[in-house]
Amino acid sequence: MSDSNFRKPVRKAVFPVAGLGTRFLPATKAIPKELLPVVDRPLIQYAVDEAREAGIEEFIFVTGRGKTAIVEHFDTAYELEATMTGRGKSLAPLDPTRIEPGNLVTVRQQVPMGLGHAVWCARAVTGDEPFAIFLPDELMYGSPGCMAQMIEAYNEVGGNLVSVLEVPMEEVSSYGVIAPGESKGNLTEVKGLVEKPKVDEAPSNKIVSGRYILQPEVMDLLASQGKGAGGEIQLTDSMAKLIDKQPFHAVTFNGRRFDCGSKIGFVEATLALALDREDMGAEVREMARKMLG
Repeated sequence: MSDSNFRKPVRKAVFPVAGLGTRFLPATKAIPKELLPVVDRPLIQYAVDEAREAGIEEFIFVTGRGKTAIVEHFDTAYELEATMTGRGKSLAPLDPTRIEPGNLVTVRQQVPMGLGHAVWCARAVTGDEPFAIFLPDELMYGSPGCMAQMIEAYNEVGGNLVSVLEVPMEEVSSYGVIAPGESKGNLTEVKGLVEKPKVDEAPSNKIVSGRYILQPEVMDLLASQGKGAGGEIQLTDSMAKLIDKQPFHAVTFNGRRFDCGSKIGFVEATLALALDREDMGAEVREMARKMLG
């Protein structure tokens, strides 16, 4: 297969949002964790905004039971808009929630069987095109955004890409880790992938950080893949099989990552983004100073 086949434009993005969010109970009993707000935007909004900046046109949400509110967030709220208009209020705050009709698609993951299975559930929509994957729990903060940086790299090398960040070696067992090859700038050739390795067996401290660009062939691999680490169908296992067959690189993200799947990470993200806001940063900083004495 020619190299040009691995450079088709990336127009579609998959958002696996079927998780139960048990680490945030009771807050997530009735509210999807992806709708928990960091300052004044829900987590899923940050991911969609990042995708738009990168030129993504079609948004594919892999949902589960109790997740319909995520889709409604991106729907038109006629009563709300009519009330705001009647009171002379600007509708600008709602602009990010508008998605072109027909460009938001939902598919169902009936049984939670891991990230690989969630991505595979979107196969009929992604078709024969390359696609991006966004894990909304990973709030990637920077300008340009993480996916925009990855698309720039994709236009240069094509194939498959993952975003990576360096962490202390003692933390690698919680993540997927790359075995690095040659590096040039923020691009690193990927020679292998290991899911949640033991510290003494980890090939590097470069962890996969929640953003991917994959070629459509990964779907065929996921279809026949058995359960891996944690008794789930791991995306990492199928990606690893592509390494010797297609170009595969890692992009070191020039920005900050917040693990909003943990309570501490969520609080950190809220504080960091609030401090960076022109409309509240100074007040939040003063408030924190008083609280800390």
